Amino acid sequence: MAARIDALDRKILAELQEDASQSLDEIARKVGSSKTPVWNRIRKLREAGVIGKQTAILDPEALGFDACFFVLIRTSEHEAEWQEKFLATLRARPEVLEAHRLAGDIDYILKVRVENARAYDRFYQALISEVKIHNVTALLSMEELKSTTALPL
Repeated sequence: MAARIDALDRKILAELQEDASQSLDEIARKVGSSKTPVWNRIRKLREAGVIGKQTAILDPEALGFDACFFVLIRTSEHEAEWQEKFLATLRARPEVLEAHRLAGDIDYILKVRVENARAYDRFYQALISEVKIHNVTALLSMEELKSTTALPL
């Protein structure tokens, strides 16, 4: 169930999505409020689970992770035991930035960030040695056109 938030909450959340390292004073000034009410709203939004953990967004290419692959997985295995092992394998692989179970012809899609094609092959070999997979298709992203963590408030 979606949390009930008002226009001021939305402004505060938009500011936090833009830059969560801003001071309370900066956020309050930008949203047209004062520090204490903004702090109270942020605290309530955290308690309600609207705001999760705060992290730093790193530039993957600046750190040598030049290759982004989208990995399409089809499996003939759908038992709970296989799914648990697959999920554990994905969680143990730091290269996997996102993993989604899909409706349609493809069962799963992974977003994998690695240094290069050779590093992707090492990831792929490790993955298929851990869990039985019917078919894997890897798509190399040639250019990232848009990437955001901001929700459309």
